[in-house]
Amino acid sequence: MALSVVVITKNEEANIERCLSSVEWADELVIIDSQSTDKTVEIATRFGARIFSPVWRGYGPAKQEGVDRATHEWILSIDADEVVEPTLAKEIQDVVASETDRAGYYMPRKTEFLGRWILHCGWYPDRLVRLFRKSKGRLSDAVVHEEVVVDGPVGYLSGHLLHYSYPDLEHYLRKFNTYTTLGAEEAFRAGRKAGWTDLVVRPPVAFIKHYISRQGFRDGVQGFIVSVLSATAVLVKYAKLWNKEKQVLEDDNNG
Repeated sequence: MALSVVVITKNEEANIERCLSSVEWADELVIIDSQSTDKTVEIATRFGARIFSPVWRGYGPAKQEGVDRATHEWILSIDADEVVEPTLAKEIQDVVASETDRAGYYMPRKTEFLGRWILHCGWYPDRLVRLFRKSKGRLSDAVVHEEVVVDGPVGYLSGHLLHYSYPDLEHYLRKFNTYTTLGAEEAFRAGRKAGWTDLVVRPPVAFIKHYISRQGFRDGVQGFIVSVLSATAVLVKYAKLWNKEKQVLEDDNNG
């Protein structure tokens, strides 16, 4: 069988060459680009990628668009700031060449934060299904924190997917703002309400979970920062949800 690699992009010129270089051995590269204005498309074109630019409908739908456009049975879905290390690449190639009955495979992801690999805080091993059969799996419709849902037995790979997501705090805070907004909007659509427990209790509990229970203290200063920012993200998400509820109520009253 053959393998298609699916990547979604938007202004990823700083990452896309490193990403695609790690999967040059794949049979097909499919890029779903969200109107990049930098050199992302130019770089991807040099790798022979098939590039599509559909209307943005969220992370899950965008990745599923890539799966639908792919022409091979095996799919590897990765992000532009991720790299397939050589050990994992060999495992994936062995799977695709085998007669396995697995519908998909989990792989561990290791994330770099401010120059350090975070091996605790609940960030590692962060096993995700990223390799799957097109006929047996699809992306969830979530606009953020999407996941691959497969119909059939799932195996495990040991090689790492390397995640270079946070080279500095500015990158983190940009994603922080985007993800907390999307998380709040998703919670609002699901009918969630933001109460005092969400605003007062959840954030410190999140810090204790990341820093103490999941041993973030073993990741040095970066582990402390990750734990604080994770707790802050919980607060901000629910504050945005509370504000959204308030705005809708005011609009209804004024209407």
